[in-house]
Amino acid sequence: MSAALYDLPGPRARRRHRWFGIAGTLVLLALLGWVLVLLFRTGQFTAAKWTPFLYQGIQDLLLTGLANTLRAFGLAAVLALALGAVLAAGRLSAHRPLRWACTVLVEFFRAMPVLVMIFFIYVALRAEPLTALVSGLALYNGSVLAEVFRSGVHAVERGQGEAAYALGMRKTQVMVHVLVPQAVRAMLPAIISQLVVALKDTSLGFLITYEEFLHAGKLIAANLDYDLPFIPVVLVISPVYIGLCMLLSWLATWAARRQRRNPRVEPGEVAAPEPATLRTGDHRAHG
Repeated sequence: MSAALYDLPGPRARRRHRWFGIAGTLVLLALLGWVLVLLFRTGQFTAAKWTPFLYQGIQDLLLTGLANTLRAFGLAAVLALALGAVLAAGRLSAHRPLRWACTVLVEFFRAMPVLVMIFFIYVALRAEPLTALVSGLALYNGSVLAEVFRSGVHAVERGQGEAAYALGMRKTQVMVHVLVPQAVRAMLPAIISQLVVALKDTSLGFLITYEEFLHAGKLIAANLDYDLPFIPVVLVISPVYIGLCMLLSWLATWAARRQRRNPRVEPGEVAAPEPATLRTGDHRAHG
């Protein structure tokens, strides 16, 4: 199939691609070397800047911040998925007032900057920092996920729903048993991408004094006793965020593979037909 979609590269093209790959790798290595040279020149790898990470108190501060980040993300992700499902169901409803109301909510919260919502809930409603952060993230990401869910359901072939209705299934049964299971595979990458956005947006919590991971890093980076270790803090915190995002992507890949191996969605093996045998009456007829 791949050969039918495009011409396979010949020897000269493969050689040219190989040289392009080598040149691109050398350019990236040169940029990385240049950045490292700049960091060494500015004294970012001196012992004084990396000393705080050896103390138990600093390590506990970072671990507490990481735990608070994961707590806020877990709550926001669950609430966003639930809110997105409810709003998507409302937008798919046959009742016009409900559909319009859900459309207004989705468009409003999706257009509103998430930081504005967090500040409004924190200042105007005088909510706790965790409540304000989780509520703002849930409202914004839930409205985006509502569109993801609605688009995924609409992406399923129309004949699937029509066949289910022809069998006498109600709309709820068609949605739960026919459309949503088929749409999950198409929606999964977009859902994980939005959850990654929610995970990174938890760093906005430091603006409302929520003691999350970035807030802990800011406290360390602003410490004059360790010569303002801003770059070391970035080099420590950034890989953690990247690792968490990669973990979410891995979970999405694992869930997709598990769904493909699910016997409910995989066609069963059809046994080969046995050789036909003539019955006595058929033998006499042929005779």
